[in-house]
Amino acid sequence: MGIIKNCKRIVIKIGTSTLTYQSGALNLRRIELLTRAVSDFKNAGHEVVMVSSGAVGAGFARLALEAYPSTLAQKQACAAVGQGQLLKIYDGFFSNYGHTVAQILMTKDVVNDPHRLELARNTFFTLIKMGCVPIVNENDSVSCEGLDFGGNDTLSAYVAIACQADLIINLSDIDGLYNKDPRKHADAVLIDRVDEINDEIRACAGGAGTNRGTGGMIAKINAADIASKNGIPMLIINGEDPHILYDILDGKHIGTYFAARKD
Repeated sequence: MGIIKNCKRIVIKIGTSTLTYQSGALNLRRIELLTRAVSDFKNAGHEVVMVSSGAVGAGFARLALEAYPSTLAQKQACAAVGQGQLLKIYDGFFSNYGHTVAQILMTKDVVNDPHRLELARNTFFTLIKMGCVPIVNENDSVSCEGLDFGGNDTLSAYVAIACQADLIINLSDIDGLYNKDPRKHADAVLIDRVDEINDEIRACAGGAGTNRGTGGMIAKINAADIASKNGIPMLIINGEDPHILYDILDGKHIGTYFAARKD
């Protein structure tokens, strides 16, 4: 079973680049494939919590705007429209495979307050016990500086801590962490395992990812660092083809695995 052999509870983070086309509109075919793969994770006995981007893209499509939102106010407005649309799409696809979804929207003050964090943890535990697939996103419409996570990579780490997950699978727009930027260097080599996140590893991150994402590889490394320090490993894989999740389910080692730190 590879890395998921002893992983009962898994957080799967889906980035904007995985969920949307270049235009910013939702890639429904890919979302449908993703929900089927996640459903099979559930059917195989795993508990799954999803951290999903895509609310702005869903709002953009629903409002039929001529240009993708560029200002914070526009993005927050699109997120307000799109979050319900995104959950509706997820609910429709998951229902086809016999699973129920639930929505949780978070801001950073939840994880910074022990009492609120405990309430969130209880909600996660109860939903999971009920057999639901919690779908988490940052509460973009009300987030502001000091209350935001800085992207769903970081959010996925805190969600994993809150729900005491055994593994984070981060679906990205790249196969994993390379020793240098593969978009600029043809001889870049994929790093299949990272046991310690240090300056050398951070230097491999390069710049941001797609223009639809928020933080690029460095944000993923920072999220892996947060998770690792709390005993949770992270796997970064390419989400372009959601069928890759079946490879993980079958025990294959792909992408870059960030091991949990052992203190």
